[in-house]
Amino acid sequence: MLGSIAVSAVKILLVEDNPDEEELALIAFERSGVPAKKIFVARDGQEALDYLTAEGAFADRDIRETPSVVFLDINLPKLNGLEVLRRIRSDKRISLVPIVLLTSSDEQSDLLEGYRSGANSFIRKPYDFNEFITNINALGNYWLDMNLTPHA
Repeated sequence: MLGSIAVSAVKILLVEDNPDEEELALIAFERSGVPAKKIFVARDGQEALDYLTAEGAFADRDIRETPSVVFLDINLPKLNGLEVLRRIRSDKRISLVPIVLLTSSDEQSDLLEGYRSGANSFIRKPYDFNEFITNINALGNYWLDMNLTPHA
């Protein structure tokens, strides 16, 4: 443990509102060796923020237990991913959590706004199933095995 950040049982926060893409991502993470119990799925932007800030339905969660990485879709209900990203970066308690924007957006403005708002990475979701699995596997390996975070 470093400072007030603790290692969490949840290694990945996946924020995805599309059930098909959620399922593909979970299959890919499983194939890369990340057990399902290490992944928490939020299905809208507000749920993701509530989870990270230990509010609402997650008020009993220890906020110091942060995921190793957040895979955040941009196009989400309630709060879009860019707004979620801005709020994460403005909250000192969770501002250091690595955020990967994982999106089907082809908009250059989304890419620019994502990085301006503090994204650590911007990955476009491929349309090909095998390529999607390969990319998720590589992302999981990098962010969980290679990348050092403040609580690692």
